[in-house]
Amino acid sequence: MLKIVFMGTPDFAKESLENIYNEKHEILAVVTNTDKPKGRGMKMAYSPVKEFALEKGLKIYQPEKIRNNEKFINEIKEMKPDVICVVAYGKILPKEILDIPKLGCINVHASLLPKYRGAAPIQWSIINGDKETGVTTMYMDEGMDTGDMILKEKVSINEDETTGELWDRLSKIGGKLLVKTLEKIENGKIIREKQGDNFSKAPLLNKQMAQIKWNEKTALEIKNLIRGLNPIMGAYTFYKEKKIKLWKVNVLENKAEYNNIENGTIIKANSKEGLLIKAIDGIIEVLEIQAENSKKMNIYDFLRGNKLDEGVILN
Repeated sequence: MLKIVFMGTPDFAKESLENIYNEKHEILAVVTNTDKPKGRGMKMAYSPVKEFALEKGLKIYQPEKIRNNEKFINEIKEMKPDVICVVAYGKILPKEILDIPKLGCINVHASLLPKYRGAAPIQWSIINGDKETGVTTMYMDEGMDTGDMILKEKVSINEDETTGELWDRLSKIGGKLLVKTLEKIENGKIIREKQGDNFSKAPLLNKQMAQIKWNEKTALEIKNLIRGLNPIMGAYTFYKEKKIKLWKVNVLENKAEYNNIENGTIIKANSKEGLLIKAIDGIIEVLEIQAENSKKMNIYDFLRGNKLDEGVILN
């Protein structure tokens, strides 16, 4: 049994916390981000990790900052953890914390390192149209996801899978992989693997990249962008100066009759044939849509109550 300090915030991290809790490791404390206002009423909401910790009666810390926070760092030192487990915590750990546990700080990262170092590996794997990804456990150092790797598990990405769906799958894999990693650490059977210099980055997403560029991206690239931003922010375009978000689409083959139509043009928009939009090299068939100040809807339900004019060019 290991003495562990766990650091994490979203549901992805909660899955790992639950797994090591069920393995009967001694969880000395749980560190998570501060509560955030959420929803229309802007009520303060707990992170999924905090909710689990409260349910199990675990000690909780929520420092606004950890760098140069001597009080917090000293309290962690006094606990004398064997290991600190970090899963999607949301803050970079300073060297003073990395040096505390005698068996190291272990991170669960949602990519096959050294591919996709950074904050958004799941999203970028889908946006880039990758066929596979996975989870890596690693020792943490002062770099961004640069530490020695411990264990990996590879999975295929389904062609229609969204970030939300892949996130859920990888969170479960990550929790089990962390348990296996801790078992190896406890038994002294760790084999460390250097990452090398052949890496790629997965930076934070921004709202500007969410706008669909009909004249720059292929139909498949548009589909991958929509999958990759679902459910985080949604990819969007403008219909007569009103923003609409596309949450789910298919790619259809182009037809010769559409060759001279400008990209982004609405080809069909009715409750029988659905919504079809011209792309550079194919047709985007919209399956799920969200109008401005409205909710997500199946496209056929949407078109029964909303009119989109054929021939209008989305921009």
